[in-house]
Amino acid sequence: MTGNSMIRRLRVVTGATALAAMMVQAAPASSQAPVREALDDGGASVVYLVRHAERATDHPSDPTLTPQGHQRAQELARLLADVRLGRIMSTDLRRTRLTAQPVASAHGLEVEMYSPAGDGLRALARELRATPGHHLVVGHSNTTPALVEALGGDPVSPIEEMEYDRFYVVVTAPDGSVVSTLLRFGSPR
Repeated sequence: MTGNSMIRRLRVVTGATALAAMMVQAAPASSQAPVREALDDGGASVVYLVRHAERATDHPSDPTLTPQGHQRAQELARLLADVRLGRIMSTDLRRTRLTAQPVASAHGLEVEMYSPAGDGLRALARELRATPGHHLVVGHSNTTPALVEALGGDPVSPIEEMEYDRFYVVVTAPDGSVVSTLLRFGSPR
């Protein structure tokens, strides 16, 4: 398989994985098993990245989520309900942990903390690229695009201050090639 055909195949797989993850919630329970099998990554590392949901103004440095933010966190859990997540990672701030928690509860997983400081994002990117499976990372308007880039993906543009609906999918194939996709979820900002 040539490099270009591999890239085209990964784009199709990435698009199909993301689309399947978004559409599975509408499928009847009897038809979800084949969709779950289609989400199997075949040795790839699939990283889903989001910024924390809408933040409240209840604390100057460590706010919680607004009611809309809690709703978006629930929507994220529904979106990823049929993805076989292996890890869920968050920075150690309330708004990111609260965004990740509904997904973690639905999957029976703990939210693992990571630090974006210093070499933290590059180290996390190396670890995620080397770990096959599906992973969710919840970050911030500045760290999420930076981690997409550290994973070898395209962040497209900076995240605006009031933009909370980005949903990145970054796939690293077993051969090291990377394809990224930017989607939207929940209500627009």
